[in-house]
Amino acid sequence: MLTSDSMSLLWLTYLGLSLVVLVTGYLGLAFLPRLLRLPITWMVAGILLMPTRFRLPLVEEGEFYTGMAPAVVVAAVALLERNVSGLVSSGLLVGAGALLGIAVGILQAWLLRREATPDAGGQGKRKQNDDESHDNSRRNGRSGEQLRRQHERREPKLG
Repeated sequence: MLTSDSMSLLWLTYLGLSLVVLVTGYLGLAFLPRLLRLPITWMVAGILLMPTRFRLPLVEEGEFYTGMAPAVVVAAVALLERNVSGLVSSGLLVGAGALLGIAVGILQAWLLRREATPDAGGQGKRKQNDDESHDNSRRNGRSGEQLRRQHERREPKLG
């Protein structure tokens, strides 16, 4: 059951709070263009969500507790405990998460920009079709206002 296992509840709480941080951070960066906003948000997501294993000593001599936690949390605890080996390993994972997040953000921004800009071949064909419809309308006696209304009513096609 979810409430009986405290680790799964802890992870769900952390994921919920991370989602709140990501959404508010994305909305807080609204003054930036999307090309910068997406990589920054994905970088923070990579930092927050990169998991790592950790090991803590227990009260009994020679026994340890081993588990999974976000690398940024493990790095913060290692920094507070002055544990250099834990800080280096988890810090490298935090950096890897940041780089992975930046890469995903740049890829997403590139894909969104690519979908938003029409390709040159399709634009030339559209212009040729518009010119042909303008010539046909002139032959049929339609005015420029009727032609403009005709173009405004044109709905986009899928596929």
